Amino acid sequence: MVTLPGYGAWITDDAAGADAARWGIESGYHDVGGTWHDADPTVTSAVLRAMGGHTGAPEVGPGRDVWVVAAGETVRSEGAWVLRAESGETLEGRDVLPPDLDLGYHELEREGAPGQVRLIVTPVRCHTPAERMWGWSAQLYALRSAASWGIGDLADLATMARWAASQGAGAVLVNPLHAVLPGHPQQDSPYFPSSRVFRNPIYIRVEDVPGATDMADVWEAARAGRSLNSAALIDRDEVWRLKRSALESVWRHAGERTRAAFTGYRARQGQALEDYATFCAIFDEHGPGWRDWPGELRSPGAEGVARFRQRHSGAVSFHAWLQFLADEQMGRAGHYTGIVTDLAIGTDPDGADAWRWQDVLASGVAVGAPPDDFNRAGQNWGFAPFDPWKLRAAQFQPFIDVVRAVLGHAAGVRIDHVAGLFRLWWIPPGFEADRGVYVRGPWEELLAIVALESMRSGAWVVGEDLGTVPPMVREQMGRRGLLSTRVMWFEPEPPDRWPEHSVAAVTTHDLPTVAGIWTGADDRDQKEHGIEPNSEGSEQMRERLAGWAGLSPEAGVAEAVTGAHRLLAGAPSVVALAALDDALAVPLRPNLPGTTERPNWRVPLPRVLEDIPDDPLVTSVAEAMAGRGRS
Repeated sequence: MVTLPGYGAWITDDAAGADAARWGIESGYHDVGGTWHDADPTVTSAVLRAMGGHTGAPEVGPGRDVWVVAAGETVRSEGAWVLRAESGETLEGRDVLPPDLDLGYHELEREGAPGQVRLIVTPVRCHTPAERMWGWSAQLYALRSAASWGIGDLADLATMARWAASQGAGAVLVNPLHAVLPGHPQQDSPYFPSSRVFRNPIYIRVEDVPGATDMADVWEAARAGRSLNSAALIDRDEVWRLKRSALESVWRHAGERTRAAFTGYRARQGQALEDYATFCAIFDEHGPGWRDWPGELRSPGAEGVARFRQRHSGAVSFHAWLQFLADEQMGRAGHYTGIVTDLAIGTDPDGADAWRWQDVLASGVAVGAPPDDFNRAGQNWGFAPFDPWKLRAAQFQPFIDVVRAVLGHAAGVRIDHVAGLFRLWWIPPGFEADRGVYVRGPWEELLAIVALESMRSGAWVVGEDLGTVPPMVREQMGRRGLLSTRVMWFEPEPPDRWPEHSVAAVTTHDLPTVAGIWTGADDRDQKEHGIEPNSEGSEQMRERLAGWAGLSPEAGVAEAVTGAHRLLAGAPSVVALAALDDALAVPLRPNLPGTTERPNWRVPLPRVLEDIPDDPLVTSVAEAMAGRGRS
């Protein structure tokens, strides 16, 4: 058995002698049916090259080691040591570290050892909800109000949070609000961000910016923006064109009104914000594809970038100010009830995070999924993965930044594809999606960081662990206090038998709505867009729902929706979430994976926000869910 930090539990004896295993590359995988598939040696070699692999085990640079310890754990460090605590306190000792160290990130210097060790002291488990609660899930972009500019925004989120709180709901889960590239075309999918550390300014409510309502051109833009609410689909390009122009005008003529608060925010965010804002300003000047920018601008630490930042300080400040506005408005939404954010798997390789952290990513590699019954060719999601060894050499700071950012103003976070913390399907440059290989992640350290940031922020964590997930993933999630995900369409038993340590739901953004299953609209939608539906599976879902809820085959959609949520309310799960799409009897899911022509992520809800509280079916769902109490 080869034992490497954070990897030991994944390396089997018969793989231990292989160089690839020493680098965390698996020798194959079991498909959904349990059949074993050996890794293609050509693919393995390509992945090794992408990681800078060579004979023998990888090495982390001198002095860049990381120790993760649980609070109260006794840690031996032979010889004299000096520990600089995160609080600024300096401790000295010999052989054994004090067991009462505060939670946090500390720097340890050891006698005779080069450099420093990052000592991460973590709680055993994440913060968890103290009491059972229920809440709503919604796609924020789809939540248009009369005041929206063609897309739901952070003021709409605040309105929904206030309404949810009045019903006794304790949470509102929204899609990822991560920043996308600042130009056109705007990215529709919230799961393909430019940065997971910063937010998408398209969600800013312009009229709520100090000074905006004093400006005639803002009122004119607002009229044009509100006219977009009548469109059947969300036009992000036009929305962003109007919002950016208006925000630039406010910045020029009324930016002073926010200067003191903005200056404080900018100082707190530090170099990360400066780099992100600089990336956006360079993007404005040179367009997409940072690898094609002038050589002196391709790395954030280059002297050319520093000169650009000085010459274009106004543009850099504008993009930093947009993040300040988004942060302020996000904070207001969280005043009413708990906002639960969503963390995407990865980022656009042409985005700001990839530019900032290019030395920590696996160059040219894409993340995806191996072939399965629904995608025989496999999937290429296009994300750029962290190289596990480079991430460790960076003492996990990029991952810390991501987790800390997504927990900002949040009562909880959903980690999309949580198994990706443990392993990811890497597709090396020049290969198709079915020719990939699994690469293990440093899951012990990553889960420890999630637990630490969760406890510090007082936010609970749910992992999206649907589908084929290795058993040890759920075991480790439970050990660290991450809630599991339970979705009615996937569960063989009714909700009253689901585990307590979970978040219960009927569906997700990638799965059929109740109306879609009950009426057959989801199957028809798939056929219309070139996907052969699993009609047998859809029929099983209908029969299961009817049987559990006591519905007759002739029952209407409203009865099916209400019945599903009465079942959901009976789940022992600590959190249960009702989707607004279900409560409004929306027949089509927000996203149909595997389609490009379908308007994924662009369909608004059928009713504006002001009318939703009075909708009879919404009221019925809320009453069913309120039976859980917020207690």
